[in-house]
Amino acid sequence: MGASYGQFCPVAKAMELLDERWTMLVVRELLFGSTRFNEIRRGVPRMSPALLSTRLTHLTKAGIVERRTHGREVEYVLTPAGRELEPVVEALGVWGVRWAGKPADGDYDPKLLMWDMHRNVDHTAVPPGRTVVNFRFPELRGTGSAWWMTITPDSSDVCDYDPGHDVGVTVTTSVRTLTDVWMGEMTWAAAQRSGLLELSGAATLRRAVPRWFPPTGAALVPRPAAAR
Repeated sequence: MGASYGQFCPVAKAMELLDERWTMLVVRELLFGSTRFNEIRRGVPRMSPALLSTRLTHLTKAGIVERRTHGREVEYVLTPAGRELEPVVEALGVWGVRWAGKPADGDYDPKLLMWDMHRNVDHTAVPPGRTVVNFRFPELRGTGSAWWMTITPDSSDVCDYDPGHDVGVTVTTSVRTLTDVWMGEMTWAAAQRSGLLELSGAATLRRAVPRWFPPTGAALVPRPAAAR
């Protein structure tokens, strides 16, 4: 864990456990429902596996995470102490949207964007059966420039290789634009009108796509100008 601040203040004692790099983002992933090591990694794609293992070990020793084994399978689950961090993480997210400023160029990560969108699909809005959405980012090259999200009324999955199913609708845009849409900085309609985002496929599917990915989290936070 982090070095002691040498203070009895509860804030200082809490930060001794939580202020190491990536720690709160690991907690965020656990709060979002990830339990397996590789699931957590997909939510923190730029974190090394070794460091993630270290952080999970520290959180377990601190009583924030419980490590459960099922044969060869290992799950990481928040303890009651860990669950009590939920309003803290939510408050940090709200503050970050309102006051932390715009993301830098290097903050736009297609891996995290696709993972976050896939786990927030509104399954009540998708058509029956299987629908594949192909996301294309022309400014990128090679792996990560195209993603396939397979969604059904019960589940969703995302990968950076063609799963071999027919594509229902294709979204062509930049990582920055789609992130802005997902974060509530721009609507789907505004992105299309400006020519920054293009939807191709059957008309019924094109019209329905925004309903499959409704505003969540940061997109619902009032910005300072709106609050005034």
